[in-house]
Amino acid sequence: MAARGKSGQRIEPSFGGNSDDDELRVEASDRVSGGARRPARGKSGAGKRKTGGKRGGRRGSSGGGFFGLVRRLAYWCIVLGIWGAIGAGGLVLYYGARMPSATSWSIPDRPPNVKILSVSGDIIANRGATGGEALSLENMSPYIPQAVIAIEDRRFYSHFGVDPLGLARAMLTNLMSGRMVQGGSTLTQQLAKNLFLSPERTLERKVQEVLLAFWLEQKYSKDQILAMYLNRVFFGSNAYGVEAASRRYFNKSARDVNLGEAAVLAGLLKAPSRLSPARDPEAAEERAQVVLGAMREEGFITDAEIKTAMSQTPTKAKSFWSGAEHYVADMVMDQLPGMIGEINQDLVIDTTIDLTLEKKAEEAISATLDADGGKLNASQAALVSIDGTGAIRALVGGRDYAESQFDRASKAKRQPGSAFKPFVYAAALEIGRTPMSVRNDAPVRIGNWTPENYDQKYRGEVTLAYALANSLNTIAAELVMEVGPQNVVKLAHRLGIDSEMQANASIALGTSEVSLVELTSSYAPFMNGGFKATPHVIRRISTADGTVLYENTYDNPPRVLDPAIVSEMNQMMVRVLTNGTGKKARIEGWEAAGKTGTTQSFRDALFVGYTSNLTTGVWFGNDDGKSMKKVTGGGLPAKAWHDFMTAAHEGLSPSPLFGTTGVQPVFDNGGAVAGPGPIPDGFATANPDAFPEPPASVDGTAAIEQVRPVNDESAGPIPPAGVGETTGATRRTTLFELLTGG
Repeated sequence: MAARGKSGQRIEPSFGGNSDDDELRVEASDRVSGGARRPARGKSGAGKRKTGGKRGGRRGSSGGGFFGLVRRLAYWCIVLGIWGAIGAGGLVLYYGARMPSATSWSIPDRPPNVKILSVSGDIIANRGATGGEALSLENMSPYIPQAVIAIEDRRFYSHFGVDPLGLARAMLTNLMSGRMVQGGSTLTQQLAKNLFLSPERTLERKVQEVLLAFWLEQKYSKDQILAMYLNRVFFGSNAYGVEAASRRYFNKSARDVNLGEAAVLAGLLKAPSRLSPARDPEAAEERAQVVLGAMREEGFITDAEIKTAMSQTPTKAKSFWSGAEHYVADMVMDQLPGMIGEINQDLVIDTTIDLTLEKKAEEAISATLDADGGKLNASQAALVSIDGTGAIRALVGGRDYAESQFDRASKAKRQPGSAFKPFVYAAALEIGRTPMSVRNDAPVRIGNWTPENYDQKYRGEVTLAYALANSLNTIAAELVMEVGPQNVVKLAHRLGIDSEMQANASIALGTSEVSLVELTSSYAPFMNGGFKATPHVIRRISTADGTVLYENTYDNPPRVLDPAIVSEMNQMMVRVLTNGTGKKARIEGWEAAGKTGTTQSFRDALFVGYTSNLTTGVWFGNDDGKSMKKVTGGGLPAKAWHDFMTAAHEGLSPSPLFGTTGVQPVFDNGGAVAGPGPIPDGFATANPDAFPEPPASVDGTAAIEQVRPVNDESAGPIPPAGVGETTGATRRTTLFELLTGG
């Protein structure tokens, strides 16, 4: 009977064999596992192992192979995807929990912009942290958003804040190139980063960027997001937003940029500083070509439009803001805090600047320096022009704002030289002297000081009118001694000089330093009939919604000179241009007056003059104080003054200066000083501070109450006319009445 082994299988008995064979069979039978017998040892066992190997191979191929590999990959991808999602979700929850509550999220205010306008409403400049105002999509050139979308985020209007396809494409591109050549962030993500986050590249910041992008997409429309992005993104060269960038690189508004310029702007976003046209115009142009190609691929533009854009002259931007109007913008920004305090909202500043005059002033300065500055060693110049109210109509602070932003018209203080003499003569007229008073042009000694004339010649007896026209230093020194230096200083302060001046004998030759703006404004009372002309450039400060925060009150200025003295001074200073040192400043068809000024060793040269419409001062010199090659106030400054004033008065009706018609000269009693003989009393004292006192009735301030003979006292003072207008005969009592026609 057959027996059964431990495994339950039947074991057949062996007949005719030894017990060893039987034992081997039992052992072989016992090695059964999983329904398959293991091969026995020995020769026959080897054969069985070979057969078993073939069967095992067939089973492996039928259960694995390519499809098995695919199934295993799919399985592990699903597993890893689930765990990845869990991990990503955990990171989002963790970093999201570290952020403030979404209910408290809000768009931060854009830094305040200060829009500075000319008197006609044209934009002079934008100032502030951004450098430009915010524009809606409707108000900017349509090429700008198209170019930005084409090169930065082609699926902007279809994704939900994060673009998986764009991210995958960027990753693939970067892997194939072996370096970072393309970013996967959407415009929404970039806006979120710019608005809320720091620029550091960390996992936490990236997660927060994604969350904020989702929030922006949920809260704002696509157009709103795009507008916010374009008005805040950095375009290089300290320009934030498309308006600032357009004005910085093209000197025009973003409303007016063409296709090629829009491509340049969009190209800057990849690397604003490196691709700036102000730094590398070639790189900016190459990047713009890439943008144009992307716009064509997206169907925004045609081949014909690309051809037109490529034919345009490449953008060449200066390394800094250019144009003399930026000196004005800087002046405005310097004055704003003192008028309204901290700037915490968008402001609109209405100025007194006439941009047409501003351009003409810049052209006159540049042309004169370009023509003669090099050979005469004059490297810098400045110009300021004001009307009868003190409103600054044009200001040029230097040769080139892009090269130097220092304003030489308002911030530099230099000696005015003989351009200060009109204040000396006006002070003399206030104590009773007249244009026909006679003085002796001879050597003069005041203490240890002996002033000499420019040509080192003496002319004997001359009238004050002749002495002023020919800028005789000796006569000016004599008059200072007669009037008293302190009274000359008082009169200069009264007319508009704000700088501190030394009341000494040399004040006669303009040794106390003043700015060109204050010197020019102090000449305006001669032009406007004796009223103070406080220099000002800001007319009105308003908020963006039109609320007026400040408005100037220079429409009713005080009288600072008697009309008769103004009349006599104008008659004398007209002769400076007709017969004296300022002949090069004469304007055809217009009556003009003024005074030249030259300082020691030709370091500074000035001409300040006026018509019935404008008072203009011009300075030439060098920043380092080096001497020019015999440049006097009657040279380059008078020429530049002539060129500017001729252009400024082109097409206007000439009108006479105040008090120069129908007035008879006045002689003082015994005004002549005989011969070249003795020096007047007080001049030869050893102490230069010992001066004869002026009459007790005149203290420099009460002088304006004196009445001098005029042709028609009942007519009253004739106030200044507006630019291009003739002076009427209607009596006016204030500048405000004149300006308003009241």
